[in-house]
Amino acid sequence: MQKFMDADFLLTTDEARSLYHDFAEKLPIIDYHCHLNPREIAEDHRFRSITEAWLGGDHYKWRMMRINGVDERYITGDADDYEKFLAWADTLSRAIGNPLYHWTHLELQRFFGIDTPLTPETAPEIYAKCNELLARPDMSARGLMLRSGVELVCTTDDPADDLRWHKAIAESGFAVKVLPTYRPDRAMDLSRDDFKDYLKELGRAAGVRITSLAALLKALEKRMDYFAECGCRLSDHAFEKCPAITYSAFRAADVFDRCLAGERISAEDMEGYQGYMIRALGAMIAARDWTMQLHFGALRNNNTRMFEALGRDTGYDVMADHPLACALARLLDDLSSNGALPRTIVYTLNPKDNYPIGALTGTFADGSAAGKVQFGSAWWFADHLEGMRRQMTDLASLGMLSRFVGMLTDSRSFLSYPRHEYFRRIVCELVGGYVARGEYPNDRRMLETIVCGICHDNAASYFKF
Repeated sequence: MQKFMDADFLLTTDEARSLYHDFAEKLPIIDYHCHLNPREIAEDHRFRSITEAWLGGDHYKWRMMRINGVDERYITGDADDYEKFLAWADTLSRAIGNPLYHWTHLELQRFFGIDTPLTPETAPEIYAKCNELLARPDMSARGLMLRSGVELVCTTDDPADDLRWHKAIAESGFAVKVLPTYRPDRAMDLSRDDFKDYLKELGRAAGVRITSLAALLKALEKRMDYFAECGCRLSDHAFEKCPAITYSAFRAADVFDRCLAGERISAEDMEGYQGYMIRALGAMIAARDWTMQLHFGALRNNNTRMFEALGRDTGYDVMADHPLACALARLLDDLSSNGALPRTIVYTLNPKDNYPIGALTGTFADGSAAGKVQFGSAWWFADHLEGMRRQMTDLASLGMLSRFVGMLTDSRSFLSYPRHEYFRRIVCELVGGYVARGEYPNDRRMLETIVCGICHDNAASYFKF
């Protein structure tokens, strides 16, 4: 029997173990999509306790604690850090098969040297040891990034953001490059109560009075130029579903005008407006040689009572199951036909879309970039052992796994970098399995190229960092 999460965790063949320990294990990390707070990096935030570092803002853990029957007081309420930690320890001990179980214990091993499983019985000792180590100078936000071998991260930022913290990080000489990502979702959602207020905020940042759709696009483009000056190489766009309706500029402008006049916008008009906007933004992105990320399938804020109490991103989102293939193919084709298709990564929250996306990766290849349209890493509800295996197996079957740009944390936590290790172990187990079964030759040179490419090198070249 293999020991609990030992050096060969998830590696079941000699080939997999060799690929991981010889090639993947020591590679630096490029985390090209995360939600870290750049201010915390700039100010080198220090954590008062392991509870803050683990449970502060982590809706993955909050959701699991609620499933376990934990009272909200011990999740987002006024219980003290130790009480919340004990509630998490009890929850985790029951989370067999969940990725949070693996991630938590990898974090305990890599950052704190703790191999003991976290249980209600071991929690007091583990809590004390983690807090003792977090008090050390090298366990700050920056210290945790350096200890993890992080080379570069891309945060997720609104176009109205002044990026002051990114500038401060760059000026400080910090060894890790921290770049912004342009995410204009608030300009796309006409249903938000604060949409008009946001237009004023964006307008001030861009120096544009936004009273029309043309002015909005001008403001968004000016902010895109500003982001580029600050090192931005990617945009990010989240949709519940891919817009299947695309309005003309005239019709989209009419929808925008009616929204400003206070009219309630129908679902059809919203979809048509968003279809127009993503095409307009896609052309701007292509002109700047950026990569466009498209996230599909999050059905958000489903618990009205808790949304009103806690707000967005607190653990009440689920995966949607809208059709994707036809609308996505049309979007990519429209951009391609106009010579305006940027390098594009498509993420789905619902694995039902794996095959359509995997097939689409080859449809718009044009020789300008290896893997120009990417099937993005398993995301959110799918970034677990089986979800990652399935995403990569489906990509290998339908496209080219060796050109995959690999893993991202999609995380707000400075302790989340062992997720890259988790991913790399799964990659090596998958590739090693092909070799062990005689499905691919034991060509060490080519295997090194493939494994290092998926785990690091492809991202570095694809994004042109």
